[in-house]
Amino acid sequence: MIVICTPTGQIGRQTLTRVLDSGAKVRVIARDPSRIAPEDRERVEVVQGSLADADVLNEAFAGAESVFWLLPSDPTTDSVEDNVRRLAKPLADAVTRQNVKRLVYVAGLGHRENSDAEATGRLLDELIEKTGVDSRVLRMPAFMENLLWQAESIKRQGMFFYPVDGDRKLPSCATRDIADAAARLLLDGSWTGQDYVPVLGPEDLSYNDMAGIISEVTGTPVRYQQVPAEAYKANLMKYGMAEASAEWLVNLLTAIDGGLYNTEPRTPQATTPTSFRQFCEEVLKPAIVG
Repeated sequence: MIVICTPTGQIGRQTLTRVLDSGAKVRVIARDPSRIAPEDRERVEVVQGSLADADVLNEAFAGAESVFWLLPSDPTTDSVEDNVRRLAKPLADAVTRQNVKRLVYVAGLGHRENSDAEATGRLLDELIEKTGVDSRVLRMPAFMENLLWQAESIKRQGMFFYPVDGDRKLPSCATRDIADAAARLLLDGSWTGQDYVPVLGPEDLSYNDMAGIISEVTGTPVRYQQVPAEAYKANLMKYGMAEASAEWLVNLLTAIDGGLYNTEPRTPQATTPTSFRQFCEEVLKPAIVG
């Protein structure tokens, strides 16, 4: 039995489909099962409820060989650290109680760096490591899909914005490649121990590089604009993000601008296939045109 949490999220949904297509037996945890794709819902066992509910996790993890989990974001939380504890503590307890053999979960790059922005990532790692479960953490840079949040400004202003130097070259990955990596690990019963797997996309690009590619794909001039961290934070809060969450994200972006995502060496194993140009052609351009 493979258990997949967040089966309606952008990574969980794609991971679910890949695992189901292998013929594996799958159970999912879903707060709203109606949001699971109809073609997938017919093939899974559903435990309805919240990832913060210990009873739900214990029911779902009973008899599980492998579990896929990621920390759902909560832009309204007043404490990012408390949100990690609220969700990761029930996970760790259920993994131990139900004797789960393998856990695959998603976290950010730079987890061992001395960065306040990644303190929550270290907290998550520590809670899971203490369980002793065989685990693989998929370590991610920024998702290419993050640009979808700026599709409207790209469409209307021909611009997108971050508080990061436009010439700093950074890795980025597509969620489809994260799902591929997660599915491979979930279906492979041979690995043991606790380790991490970086997923870095095919190349490092600056935001200025990305602007050039978006311009070529869309046929419309697009440019990147670096903005002050405080202005970026204020804009996040303007659109409903809680101050604590906005502060956490700005601290992370500041750390990225300082080289946080450039510490992981690029290897053939860490390099994934979906290029930023392919993402623009297949995902970003339709979102902008639509």
